[in-house]
Amino acid sequence: FIYTTAKQDYAKKLLDMLDPRKKLIRRCLSQSDCVCSQGCYWKDLTRLGRDLAKTVALDYTIQGIPAQAANWIRVPQWCGDPQDEELLHLVPLLGQLGQAVRTRGWGGQGGP
Repeated sequence: FIYTTAKQDYAKKLLDMLDPRKKLIRRCLSQSDCVCSQGCYWKDLTRLGRDLAKTVALDYTIQGIPAQAANWIRVPQWCGDPQDEELLHLVPLLGQLGQAVRTRGWGGQGGP
């Protein structure tokens, strides 16, 4: 998923560049999928239609709903450097999170 506060037409152009064959990115949420409050657009992870206990969002700016702050991981802004490997540093953490969800079940309450 891609979730952006950008308008849909801008997001579509960006996705056409990032995934021209439409094989990597399944869905794009844009400004119309955000919550607007006092002129600011906020990313509401409930719009993904997924269990928030199993949802993590990566972004360089946290524009998420404050009540969902625990779901966000702040990452450095990408500036076009092809040698940038910052996201690779998160692979172990994301693996641990995935394992915790599988081990503890839904919502961290234990389970099968």
